[in-house]
Amino acid sequence: MSTLLPPAERIWWKEPIEGVELFWVAIALVWAIVMFIMMPYWHVYGKQNLSNEAYRTTTEMYGKKVQAMVEQYTVRKETARDMPVVHPPAGADVYLLARLWEWYPILELENGKTYRLHLSSMDWLHGFSLQPENINMMVVPGYETVIKVTPNKSGEYTVVCNEYCGIGHHTMTGRIYVK
Repeated sequence: MSTLLPPAERIWWKEPIEGVELFWVAIALVWAIVMFIMMPYWHVYGKQNLSNEAYRTTTEMYGKKVQAMVEQYTVRKETARDMPVVHPPAGADVYLLARLWEWYPILELENGKTYRLHLSSMDWLHGFSLQPENINMMVVPGYETVIKVTPNKSGEYTVVCNEYCGIGHHTMTGRIYVK
């Protein structure tokens, strides 16, 4: 037999299996079972996957919710882009809107308080990445995604769009202040 000629018998499953091959197949099978069991465990106890809700919406309805929150809870304006800074009460529904190429408005939250953060896009697919925390979400137009957030450290957080959304994508950043 040579590498150029086909084998005499073409029934590969009748070939004897080496002990080393069986050993590695057993290791792979055991590892697959362990990972299958660990995935639900990590989701519940690992604190790395966000449990969220998603609802169908329209850009008009979501824009009205955002504007109502801005009118009710604005505490000041940032001078750079005349962007409102909103300080909602603890436990409130907080709305953050993605549009070319900004996050609107700037949020001011309280340390240790829980908020329901609503995210939606007015135009294209965007990504919500909260830095320096490890929170990444897709922000899809026509859907309102809700996540519970409890800031545990005071400071300034940056919201970055991590899905390419056009020529001004690199400038699409927002801020969340935690007091």
